[in-house]
Amino acid sequence: MRLLLQQRPAGPEAPRFVQLMLQPDLLGGWTLVRESGQIGGRSTLRKEQYLDQAAALAALEQARDQQLKRGFQLMFAQGADAPRS
Repeated sequence: MRLLLQQRPAGPEAPRFVQLMLQPDLLGGWTLVRESGQIGGRSTLRKEQYLDQAAALAALEQARDQQLKRGFQLMFAQGADAPRS
């Protein structure tokens, strides 16, 4: 599952983005990958491990909701299990 959120720029700077991805790992757990930064610039990558899909999905939804409150807009969603709104 993958979500891409983008924030409109306030001036001449490039827009900011946040990408959230859920990936299964080889041991039966799940990884939430968060990438954020400016489009065309540097970005940061963080990974969080979860034991089950339900906990990972809840963390993804919470991260998505936090970014929506900060003014980001959902630009792209991909995956069979789309998160609840």
